Amino acid sequence: MSEGLVQTLLDAVDEKRTVAGIATQARYRPPEGEKVFPPTFPIDGTNAPAPALVGRRLTDEQGRQFMVVREQSAHETGRSPDDKVQYLIEPRRIDDEMREIVVLDQVPSQANRMEAALLAARDAGRIRIPLFELTMTASDELSVRLTSLEFPHRFADAYLRDSLLDGVVFDRTPVGQRLRSATSHDVRPLFEYSPESLIFGAWDSHRKGRGVKIARSYSSSMIGMDPQLGKRRSGRTDPNNLTGAVKPGHNGADWTFTSSGEKKKGERLSEVGHGNIAPGFDHGGVVISSAQRSGWLSLAGLAQLRFGDATSEAAHLARATLAALALAADRLAFDTVSLRLRSGCDLVRTEDQVALDAGNHREPLDVDTASAIAAFHELAERAGQAGIPIATETVSLTPHTALAQAIDYALTRAETSEAE
Repeated sequence: MSEGLVQTLLDAVDEKRTVAGIATQARYRPPEGEKVFPPTFPIDGTNAPAPALVGRRLTDEQGRQFMVVREQSAHETGRSPDDKVQYLIEPRRIDDEMREIVVLDQVPSQANRMEAALLAARDAGRIRIPLFELTMTASDELSVRLTSLEFPHRFADAYLRDSLLDGVVFDRTPVGQRLRSATSHDVRPLFEYSPESLIFGAWDSHRKGRGVKIARSYSSSMIGMDPQLGKRRSGRTDPNNLTGAVKPGHNGADWTFTSSGEKKKGERLSEVGHGNIAPGFDHGGVVISSAQRSGWLSLAGLAQLRFGDATSEAAHLARATLAALALAADRLAFDTVSLRLRSGCDLVRTEDQVALDAGNHREPLDVDTASAIAAFHELAERAGQAGIPIATETVSLTPHTALAQAIDYALTRAETSEAE
């Protein structure tokens, strides 16, 4: 299967291509009778949406129609009863019909899921891709590992900038300088050491000077159809019905009990994990009729990538390699019978298709995880032979002193309330 896929991808990224992009489409349902919990977003007076006007058409006893108009309630806009968090609910045109949807997973989150799947596959020896690996041991002997497939800003991330390679500041090493030499006219350094940056996008905005900005070529998102907001009340009952107050200690460990009469704000038993918590309103999830995931590999985006003075053949192979890697990431993350996006958001797949989109028609593309990885390996080898190599080794890094201290503090001493 991989031989046919290799040629299909080469044709797809050709200068005379007839395909606009590669689309992935999957449909899901929640487990029977279950709600799903979308991501929540904090709101305040500055970002709370204005209620929309909604109308209801009625007919009186004489057959005359009239409209009753009112403002949406907070519940209808996706806002929780305490008015502090909100789901993203909006109208979308789906299959030539306006439908109300709730966002279940946005583009950046989906990219992170695919990077996590690539990392797991690399750790298991299934795929050969480059990796930067930052490691250290915290003061409590906890081992820390962070990789370039987890860096928030990919090749341009501050974790990479603030790391040491064999005791030398990363940006001053040959590998670091090679990455820093990438421009919009020559992305070969990124192809070699950070191909995920070329697929999912990155912007070198933290360093001085005009940093290179790479637009994503692959995007994916998930939505739920026809959402109806649910309700939930949550609390906690202590098995011993503990009451009283505390004088908190470090990390809730060395606290001291005091009587209820001495309790002050900020010294409740619940703050060290004991005592009762009265039930309160919380965001209650949504009921949906179905869910769908839509992915798009932009062949126009790949065509915009420039590879310096490399031959047209080498650039052609490099673009096909990136297309294969994008498909491999997609299949690794999503070619499965069910997904868990977060607690309370399990989805069961009912349909799945990958297709070549030629504008006026779509042609199904037969691709699975194994064939996508095999095609990537073959195309990467051919691109390297043509003069645009992709690395496969792990570059081991350590944090510089200030970063190591920040990591150690966050892991061992920072209070939960200190997190930004």
